[in-house]
This record gives sequence, structure tokens and C-alpha cells, in this order.
Amino acid sequence: MASGISAGSLVTGCAMAPPAKPIHSALIPRQAKPCSPAVGDWVASTCQGCTQWCAIQIFVQGGRATRVRGNPLSKTNHGYVCPRGHMIPQQMYDPDRIKTPMKRTNPLKGRGIDPKFVPISWDEALNTVADKMMELRKAGEPEKLTYMRGRYSPTSTNLLYGTLPKVWGTGNYFSHSAICAEAEKMGPGLTQGFFAYRDYDLANTNCLVAWGCDPLASNRMVPNMMNQFPGIVKRGTVIAVDPRLSNVAAKAHEWLPISPGTDGALAGAIAHVLLTEGLWNKEFVGDFKDGKNLFVAGQAVDEAAFVEKETHGLVKWWNLELKTQTPVWAEKESLIPAAQIVRVARAMGKAAPKTVVYMGPGVAMTPRGTYAAMAVYALNGLLGSVDVEGGVWQSPSGPKLADFPKVDAYIDALAKEKGHGKKLDGRGAKDMPAMMNAKPGSGVVTNNVANGMLKDPGAVKVFISTWSNFAFSGTGTQRWEKALTKVPFFVHMVPNASEMTMFADIVLPSTFNSAEGWSIVTNMGNGYAYASVQQGAVKRLWDVKQEETEVMWLLAEKLKAKGFANLFDYYSTEFKDPETGKAPTTALEFSEIAAKMTSAPIWEAKEPLKGDAPINGWADFKKKGMFSGPKYTLKKGWGGKFNTPTKKFEFYSESLKKGLLEHAKKYETTVDDILTVSGYVARGEVAFVPHYETVKRHGSLADFPLTFIDYKSRLNREGRSQNLPWYQEFKKVDPGDVSWGDVVKMNPLDGAKLGLKNGDNVKITSMIGTISCQLKLWEGVRPGTVAKCYGQGHWAYGRVAAKDFAKGIPRGGNNNEILVDDYDRLSGATARNGGFTGVRIQKA
Repeated sequence: MASGISAGSLVTGCAMAPPAKPIHSALIPRQAKPCSPAVGDWVASTCQGCTQWCAIQIFVQGGRATRVRGNPLSKTNHGYVCPRGHMIPQQMYDPDRIKTPMKRTNPLKGRGIDPKFVPISWDEALNTVADKMMELRKAGEPEKLTYMRGRYSPTSTNLLYGTLPKVWGTGNYFSHSAICAEAEKMGPGLTQGFFAYRDYDLANTNCLVAWGCDPLASNRMVPNMMNQFPGIVKRGTVIAVDPRLSNVAAKAHEWLPISPGTDGALAGAIAHVLLTEGLWNKEFVGDFKDGKNLFVAGQAVDEAAFVEKETHGLVKWWNLELKTQTPVWAEKESLIPAAQIVRVARAMGKAAPKTVVYMGPGVAMTPRGTYAAMAVYALNGLLGSVDVEGGVWQSPSGPKLADFPKVDAYIDALAKEKGHGKKLDGRGAKDMPAMMNAKPGSGVVTNNVANGMLKDPGAVKVFISTWSNFAFSGTGTQRWEKALTKVPFFVHMVPNASEMTMFADIVLPSTFNSAEGWSIVTNMGNGYAYASVQQGAVKRLWDVKQEETEVMWLLAEKLKAKGFANLFDYYSTEFKDPETGKAPTTALEFSEIAAKMTSAPIWEAKEPLKGDAPINGWADFKKKGMFSGPKYTLKKGWGGKFNTPTKKFEFYSESLKKGLLEHAKKYETTVDDILTVSGYVARGEVAFVPHYETVKRHGSLADFPLTFIDYKSRLNREGRSQNLPWYQEFKKVDPGDVSWGDVVKMNPLDGAKLGLKNGDNVKITSMIGTISCQLKLWEGVRPGTVAKCYGQGHWAYGRVAAKDFAKGIPRGGNNNEILVDDYDRLSGATARNGGFTGVRIQKA
């Protein structure tokens, strides 16, 4: 460091006046001077970094977003955002965003083939799309239009996903949800009739069991968990069930590094201990008539001896499944020591009913995940933690929004005829019950759409997709590449040019909706349901448009000019500004009016609403940005009000039984046959209770000795942040990970056996493919299992995400190129967890 003299000499040597006083030290303390407040405004909006959809505020200076915070009015995020929220400005101002519509000039399609995109006007782009659509109408085959959505708004999605297919006349429209976490909903759905994501009373929880998820990093509600987690650690017990040392596991009192896919065995053993040691919650479950505990290992129990209160089928469950599932048995399956299983079960029982079994995709998104989800979630029933203080809640009741006008009058005869055909995703097939809501054929099977397209290449002539990248995010990505290559005309509406975009014929740049588009978002957390606004908080730098509102208005105009007026007539006639009564005349007006219409019951309520202070008009709602309903009402399902056939919490699922019998009847067969062709091992009555299904694994242990697991980064904005420098720079905040790289984590014991060392370049090979990355020897993953974070491996998406975007060289490897295309067929969900894919790892 320069001394005072040399520093003074340096200053004097420049063309500057010498300082008034001698410089004695470069580190001389200086008195802080007050600065003026930053000039700008906090504008309310909503994050889209995950499905929590946090209410936020964006600091806007001169039309530019400069920082983000949680909305101070939020009772869910407490005025804070997780790292995903802070990345909003970088994502919005990503220099690699698509800035104008583009068209393909190279007719050849495939990975590594330059599309030779050229910029075009919106007018030319939408005329081209409308012409291709009208060709289908004129040929009498509107059903050959397929639409798939990725991320969407809970309300304005109804103007695209909920309107275009119906008015146009196609049944082929699909949501991304089945590659997200749908199987997870089967746990609460088939036990208590609640097919949705749960809420948790973390402020009063005394025992948190994070099972197959890391709620400090992902799986929704991250800001609330970050806020409440220290209190739980201090006053209670935290238990983490995960093969990988996650963020929660690193702070937990107990880490159970389970053998992937054996969650049902561990859950069964915990239930066994709770019952044999009399730790079940008697207020919720009930008790034996004489008060004597008859649950003894290996012994059946007379159903008449037990009187249930809020539950149904406990003794059936014990007799069919639990009586032999001792901790010693479970240790052989799960590789968790029997003593730890007993210790954890006792801790859970001691804290009950203020015990939360917080279940995530790691449990359920497996080839037999429905039953694992039921087994793990049923523990909440045994512990009596359902709908009570400190326990697991259903969704709170929030402010009711207005529905958009009915579209029925605009559906013509052709649309009625063609809009209800067989769907490409195969839902409802004999081997794909897809029983969301316990109704066969009601669940979407997103990832199977690629198989449907390959099986029937002529089924899709015009393909439209928004905010999606299935050629990267779907397991067995090679299938998507092949399917997209064969599509005659593909339109992609996205902010960034992803792998999927490389197969498009027309590319339409969409808004970054957290700050550039209009919509109303609904969600819940921490006991409150809320509605929050997304609004055009900033000046758009590029020629982008909101895909669900603005693009739909403009496309509808083009279709009307070419002879199909139904869609535009619906938008222009049925939508009126609630304040002025005027109909929209432009795409932007339509976008804002749609947001005003759905939220009008909040800001022009005819009677006082329960919850937050009243909102006084649209301007006040835009300023405040959100409205929360009243606090969750406890014991919603108690007293015979659960949404199940018995109106009780079902350990013996009459809901599942009814659905499976209905599906079997359709195919004139038995339930056992349905389960056989769908890949499950249960037979007979066991099929109707939570139970352990052995692991289904692709790849023999001889050829593929290691079990591969995938997990998500706390920086992962649903797979859309890999082109951001912050994502790459701060990647090391994920336990065991590194910045600006891609590593597979391996236990050092396995590394020693294979002669591999830290930093080696390696190839990971499964039955379907090979990817490359670096090796990280790390004790945070159990022996025999390797873990790799999802996100790297982009060969498109931008100059940061890809190692060489121009040449299509990826940065690391995409997990989905080695994960096998498989499903939990009872829900239709994609398998991506549970150790279903075996791999071998060799030095590259």
C-alpha cells in the first residue's frame, strides 16, 4: 500500500491541485456524509421465479428496474424475496433476450442445425401464423393444432389455454405441470381428498420433517421457510430425509440419507413405531375400545376393536401393510439404521400434532410415486397434524376473483365436433390411468406428448408453445428433438431462444411478465391466500408482447381478417373496462382490462371483504399490489368434512378404489391387471392403502452400478436463469456445488473404488445417453448414489448458459439426456426422482 508521502506524490504528479491538508494515511477515517435518497419508485408486481408467485416490489428509476424486494404488505414472504427474486433485473435485461419476431429460413431441423433466423415484423409473423392456422380450418382439421404451455399466469392463461383450443376446436392442449410435481398431490388427494399443494403453520411447528425436498431452496414457499426456519431449529426438531445433504439437511438435527426410492419403506416403519408405541394422535385417529394398545409387531388386529374418529381404515392399513414393517426390516430397504428410525419416529410423535411432514417431489416423482406419496403423507394423519395449529393445512380461502365471460356462444359446429377427440398425451389409456382428482383420464401426461407426436406424425401440423423448453426440461430429451424435427410448423413464444426455439419456424418474443406484462396472480402461504398484480412496471426495451393477452388479441385480429372472427369477437365484445365500460381497442388495452376484470371484486367490492384493509379502486390496487384474505380456518375437514367418499381421512382409500374400479371396468378387466400393465407391484386390497413399492430401476447394477439423483438449485428460476452471470457466479451457494461449472457429486468411498479423483472430467452414462461434466468428491451424498444439480448443459439459451452458443457446445451436461422417459402412471407425472435411473461414471 502506498505510504502517505508516496500517495501525496502521486496526487501531486497529476494535473490536480494539492490537497489542503497533508495526507497521512490512505485509510484515514472519514466522517460519513448523508446522501440524498435514491430517486425512483417502488412499483408492485409479482415474481415468477417459482410457483410461490411472491408479491414483490420493483424499484424503478427512469423506467428501469434496479432492485427487487418482497411486498411489505405480504403475509407470506414477510417483505422479503429469495435469491430468485433478486435475479429479476438480470433476467429482464439479459442481452440475449429475443428482441423482435423472427422466422426460420433453413427448412432443415435438428440439433446442431442453424435455423438461420431473420428478424421480421409482428405483422408478418402473425400473418404467417394465422395463414397456417386457417389452412387447418379450411381442411376441416382444427384438432391438428396443438398448444402447450410452460409457465403461465393463473388468470390470463384462461385467455389462451382456456379459450383458444375451445373456440378453435382442438382437444390437444397441455400444461407443463406433470413434469413439475403432480404426483406429490396424490398423497393428500387420495387420503384426505385435497389434490393440491399444501400450506404449513411453520410459525407454530415443533417438528419439521423435510422429506424429499429442500424448502430452503425450492419447492415453493422459500421466503416463508427462510423466515420461520430459525425458530423451528431453536425450539424444536428438524429432520431431513434426502440422499443428498441439502440446505435443510445441513442445519437439521437428524439427516436420514435414504436409499433413493425407498421412501415408502421408511414411512411404513415410522408408522409402525408410532402405532406399536402408542404415539398416534388419539384426538384425530381414535383409540381401542378398552384403551389397550393391540398394535403388536406381526399380529393382526380385529377391526371392531378400534373406534376411529376422523379417519377411515387404520386397522385395515395395519393388517395389510404395517404389521410386519419393523425398523429392522426398513433398514434393509432404506439403509437407514433401525435405531435412527425409532428415534425419529419418537421425536415426531412427541411433538405431534405440531409435526409437519413436508413432502416434496423427491418422494413422489418416481415410477411408483403415488403410493410413496400416500405413505409419507399418511404420517400427517397418524400424527393428527392435519388442519391444526403447527401442522399441515389445505389452501386458505382468499379473495374471490371474477371469472372471464363464458366462451360457449363463440364455439362453432366444427369446434364442437373436433374439440373432444383423443389426446396425444395418452391419458386414460389402460396403462396410463392418470387419475388426478381420483378420476381416470383427468390428469395431464406432459412428457408423453412427445411420444404421441412420434407415434402419429400427422397428428400435429401446427404447434404453438409458450414459456417452455421441453427439449431441455423433459426427461429423455432426445424424443422431443425428434418430435420437433417432424412438426411442419412450430411457433415458440418465449423471452429467450432456448433449445426448443431452435426447432421453431416462427419465434415471438414474449414479455418478462414480472415487470413488463399485465395479469392477476393468486396463491397462498403462511395461512393466507392472496391476489397480487403483475403490471408493466418498466419501460420495455425491446419489441416484446405478453403472450396470453397481447399476442392473442393481435392473432385474433389476423384470424378475423382471414375469415375466422369467433376469437376476436369474443375478446372485443365480451371484455369491458369495469371502471369506464369501454371495450378494448388495442392489445395493451385488452391486457390491462382483462387484469381489471378479474380483480374487480377486490378493488370495487360491493361489500367489505374479509382480510386486508379495503382497496379503494384500481389505482389503489396497483399501488398496493396485493390483497390477502383472512387467516386459515383450522380443522376444515374435521367433523366429517373431508372431500373423500367416507368424508374422513382415508388410510384405506375409497377414492383410489373407486377410481381404479372405474378404470378397470372401462377396459373390462381387473384392478390387478391395470396395476400390472401400469408397472406397479401391489395386488388385491394392498392397492388401496399407502404402501411400499419396490424401486423400479432402469439399468442393471452390473452395468450401471451407481444410482443417479437430480435436484434443483436455489438460483433456478424454473430453468430460466442459467444465462445469468449471477446464477453462474453464486452457484457455489448450493451445498457441494461450484461456480461457473457443472459437477456430479460422488461419495469419496465410491471415488476410491473407481480410481477417480476430485476435479476429473468424467462421462455419465445411462441406458439412453451420455453427458460430460467434472467430478466432485463429497461426503454429502450417500455411497452408491451420485447427485447432480439440474440446470447446466444448455447448448442454446445464450452466451452464458452455453459454453459456446454459436457452436452449440454445452456448459456441462443436461440431466434429462440420461434420465429415462418413465411415469408414475396413476398420476401421469414424469419420473425424475427416486433412483429410477442407474448410471456408470468413467474418466473422460
